[in-house]
Amino acid sequence: MIPFSVLDLSPIIEGSDASGAFRNTLDLARHAEGLGFTRYWLAEHHNMPGIASAATSVVIGHVAAGTRTIRVGSGGIMLPNHSPLVIAEQFGTLAALHPGRIDLGLGRAPGTDQRTMRALRRDPMSADSFPRDVVELQSYFRPVQPGQAIQAVPGGGLDVPIWLLGSSLFSAQLAAMLGLPFAFASHFAPEQMMDAIQIYRSRFEPSEALRRPHVMLGVNVFAAETDDEAALISTSAKQQLLELRQGTPGKLKPPTHDLVEAKGSAAESQVQRALSSSIVGGPEKIRQRLAAFIAQTGADELMIAGQIFDHTARLRSFGIVAEAHAALGAMETASVAATAA
Repeated sequence: MIPFSVLDLSPIIEGSDASGAFRNTLDLARHAEGLGFTRYWLAEHHNMPGIASAATSVVIGHVAAGTRTIRVGSGGIMLPNHSPLVIAEQFGTLAALHPGRIDLGLGRAPGTDQRTMRALRRDPMSADSFPRDVVELQSYFRPVQPGQAIQAVPGGGLDVPIWLLGSSLFSAQLAAMLGLPFAFASHFAPEQMMDAIQIYRSRFEPSEALRRPHVMLGVNVFAAETDDEAALISTSAKQQLLELRQGTPGKLKPPTHDLVEAKGSAAESQVQRALSSSIVGGPEKIRQRLAAFIAQTGADELMIAGQIFDHTARLRSFGIVAEAHAALGAMETASVAATAA
């Protein structure tokens, strides 16, 4: 069965603060580790009152120090916001502290709005240099050569896998050209998902990093004991995305039965499209929909996201996903055995 991993936006919920978000993040990471998830990734966002992971490498260090075996990484670091050398040093430090457990996922978006982008001192044209910056960053992780003028210390010679992230076709093409694993943000931008997968797989060029293409797909899952309960807990994420589309981002709100005021608005239509690949339901529906999604896309790995207000409900949601993963794995094993018999 393909690996399942976790994307955590470290949500700050109404009535709480970043400290509470970080406690919940570490608790969820330990829970995910116990459930057998492969990776635990955090994302760089800025000026978002409901997301605590702006200093992404710092939070990765916190999670890695509090867990033992699960891989921890970025989904992703927005590279044009940073110097490649600084990111190499940060993730080289993480890899030195937690050998064999650190992933570096890279995106080229600002992770924020235009005014905040200026506050980050980001050059508006910096995304244009993203391919060159990725190649430069790769060079800092290679073994240090005699006379090398600029080194990442630590970083040189360390095994830090680099992934390219994208929500359009650009990163699919770049990941294929560089022979890197590719993660598509289908959890919020599903419309070009199948085209991106096709482009990446058809144009993939093997590299030292990767011999065969590897596609990870993001998918929102809201799982509960009943379909109705799952539908209710999913409304927190919908409210948060609506606020973002309306230019008023806020903390993650409690679930609600009343979203009538948004019906028919342009923002609501955008949210419906963004969340169209979400999987919402009780255990059996979750298992069926995950199986169908994997069959449709041919994904090599799934990155499960879920902005859920109540932490206990969030833990249970990921628990149901883990149960579905185990059931699908057992079905796959049985099918292989039956074919071989």
